[in-house]
Amino acid sequence: MRFMILGGAGFIGSAFVRFLNSLGFRPLVFDLFTYSGRIENLLGCNFDLIKGDVKDFNTLHSTISNFKPDIVINFAAESHVDRSIYSPQDFVGTNVLGVINVLEAARRFSFDYVHISTDEVYGDDKCADENSPLSPSSPYSASKAAGDLFVKAYVRTYGIRAVIVRPSNNYGPRQFPEKFIPKAIIRTLLGMHVPVYGDGKAERDWIFVEDTVRIIYDIIKYAEWKGEVYNIPGGQRYSVLDVLKILGEVMGKEMKVRFVSDRPGHDRRYCMVSKLRYNVTPLREGLRRTYEWYLSNKWWWESLIDDRFFREDEPWK
Repeated sequence: MRFMILGGAGFIGSAFVRFLNSLGFRPLVFDLFTYSGRIENLLGCNFDLIKGDVKDFNTLHSTISNFKPDIVINFAAESHVDRSIYSPQDFVGTNVLGVINVLEAARRFSFDYVHISTDEVYGDDKCADENSPLSPSSPYSASKAAGDLFVKAYVRTYGIRAVIVRPSNNYGPRQFPEKFIPKAIIRTLLGMHVPVYGDGKAERDWIFVEDTVRIIYDIIKYAEWKGEVYNIPGGQRYSVLDVLKILGEVMGKEMKVRFVSDRPGHDRRYCMVSKLRYNVTPLREGLRRTYEWYLSNKWWWESLIDDRFFREDEPWK
């Protein structure tokens, strides 16, 4: 089976490459190598590589034409809510127009397409199942919801073979330091405060990245490729402050919290249920493994932190 991984140098994409390697597959990675998609994420992996952008129709289609994948999995995305608030156009480019380019390729070259979405498309006012309506709150989640709807439209109109996967909040090794858990780990290692939006009671559903990629592979084995949706909740809903408490215990360090102005339109609670059945890594164990990785791989993150990382008023604005 020939796998092509779009955004394969990113956080979840590179974890999926590692998982495929463990099964004996050598995938093709297609990545633009933006700030969070790094070749360092793929050290030790077995893969072929094309540098390219999903927004570049010609390069994407010529690569697919030459490689002839059986399955294309699209992890390529602009994914940070804060960045979407201040630069929404970038998110429409990758998360909507880029997705349409992939869908057009699916029409031409007839591969099976796995579209990676997010729990954030459901909004924060309910515990969503796969049939729940979409109610995005941020430019990021709106762009992801738009991509999902285009996948549905292409399945119905053109008969492409596709599924939509919606994981909850992923964490684990190699996650870019702008995200909450690696930011908390790194800032604590540096003796700094951890900035927390609002009252810190916003609740997320956490899942270890290695669980996510394993479940995605299981979905591939059993999918009917008729546009069906699969939620992947971690089933571990904790507030920001609760996560910091557990993380401090795991690290054996005091977490110095500093409350900052809340994010505009901040969702208070994400919750999903799933038609799938699977086991996941307990949060405390996943946080321990994540912390140990960042502690042992300072070379990976020391070059990534910049002036924004040291701000404590409006982090990553």
